Amino acid sequence: MIFAAFPLDAACGAVLAHSHHLPGRVLKKGAVLDAAAIAALRAAGHNEIVAARLETGEVAENEAAGRIAAMLDAPGVARGRAGTGRVNLHACAPGLLRVDAAQVDRINTLHESLTLATLPDASVVAPRVMVATVKVIPFAVPGSVLEALERLARSAPALTLLPFRPLRVGLVLTELPGIKESILAATIAATATRVAGLTGTLLPPLRCAHEATPIAAALCRLLQAGAELLLVAGASATVDRRDVGPAGVVLAGGEITHFGMPVDPGNLICLGRIGAVPAFVLPGCARSPKPNGIDLVLHRVFAGLPVGPAEVMRMGVGGLLDDTIARPLPRARAAGKPESPQVAALVLAAGQSTRMAPHNKLLAPDRTGKPMIARVVDAVLSSRARPVLVVTGHRGADIRAALNGRKVTFVDAPDYAAGLSASLKAGIAALPAETAAVLVCLGDMPLVTPRILNRIIATYDPGAGRLIVQPVHQGHPGNPVLWDRAFFVEILSLAGDAGARSLLRRHAAQVTTVEAGSDAVLLDFDTVASLGGWKEGQGAALDPPGGGGPLDPVP
Repeated sequence: MIFAAFPLDAACGAVLAHSHHLPGRVLKKGAVLDAAAIAALRAAGHNEIVAARLETGEVAENEAAGRIAAMLDAPGVARGRAGTGRVNLHACAPGLLRVDAAQVDRINTLHESLTLATLPDASVVAPRVMVATVKVIPFAVPGSVLEALERLARSAPALTLLPFRPLRVGLVLTELPGIKESILAATIAATATRVAGLTGTLLPPLRCAHEATPIAAALCRLLQAGAELLLVAGASATVDRRDVGPAGVVLAGGEITHFGMPVDPGNLICLGRIGAVPAFVLPGCARSPKPNGIDLVLHRVFAGLPVGPAEVMRMGVGGLLDDTIARPLPRARAAGKPESPQVAALVLAAGQSTRMAPHNKLLAPDRTGKPMIARVVDAVLSSRARPVLVVTGHRGADIRAALNGRKVTFVDAPDYAAGLSASLKAGIAALPAETAAVLVCLGDMPLVTPRILNRIIATYDPGAGRLIVQPVHQGHPGNPVLWDRAFFVEILSLAGDAGARSLLRRHAAQVTTVEAGSDAVLLDFDTVASLGGWKEGQGAALDPPGGGGPLDPVP
């Protein structure tokens, strides 16, 4: 290929190297110059043009890209049109994309003019999702290179799309005394979403005692109902091959083929089968819709691939799934999974500030003039919590004025003088029906940052049993505390000035703590001395931990 500045008289048939905006028209990069284009360039004052001229045996970029894409043909993969030396390949059906990394490397190292980029191996794809793109870098490719690529392509497929099979899936949920109905409902919802996203159908789930014999009976009933895949979600995590869940599989006439996998979350999965039907005892994380080890297993099963000890024990590379950058989106949407549960925020601002009399601490300005309550609300609005409700009572009109223009919903607590629980109950009662959990924030803790709030929200996971989340700093529990809606009824029954402290004691086993990384979760403003410190912006004047908030840590 000759790449040079050509006189216009010698440019006919050359490929334009750069776009040109001319009076009345645009000549785009890659256009083949004809007589009309050359006349337009000359009329615009050009005497020469930078272009490329193909030599004997070379293939133009679009034709070359089309030929390369044709070499990658695979069932279930469609080719788009060539343009600017590029052809995109898309999935035609939902399935599992397998990529031969070694073959892709061989293609990309054949010649610098050819590139092939693909999704990662074992990607779950939906119809019309782009799975690969071919890009020819220069304006032409030597024909000998394409011939070499054709020989290479015949040796092994670079791409394979395995369509998902519409399997019928049976689910057994075991129960122990005290297990929350919301946990069972979350397990069913997460499983149904997974199965539907893989083109399967979830049969009506069966519930039974957490014992081997009832589990075996339920599995047999599901087999009779036509289940092609069996799942057991235990009320307690499986800790051994001989535990209750695996024992139920064996009692039903099956066998356990492998226990454990190098994927986190998902380590405690137990793989088995009853005849030809796969039977898996799920890890606890399978209750959550977030990606975990069961997803990697189900992808293979629905794609018709084997899932045995050899396959599972090779899942360690890429098996660290929790809290990765790639986890939340767009993968959750692409798989048809629900959005994260809606977490609302309550900001309690109804108190009388009796220890501050005659001041209202929430209206006290910092050194910049911003009232304390405004600083608290601004931090909450900068977090992921939505909607944000502010509970008012004492000097409610002044609190509303201090928050003028902010996108919050005000809730009046007419009996705020009855105690802290009154404000809390008023806020809980006003939450939207779709609220999954609420973060209860104190109006006198203005040092809590959006980063801390988001860390608390991110820890919340009803599917994994993380229903109450409390921040700590160096082992000391603090505020704000996040509550799953499963506790709303109990909160609404509270009375007096103790707030939800009694609930934290009662449900201590269900409290998940998260390190805040700051003592801001321990510090509030309750005395005249601390108010002076707030005005001056001096942390030394703050109250010590446990300064009387409605969600005080358990002593």
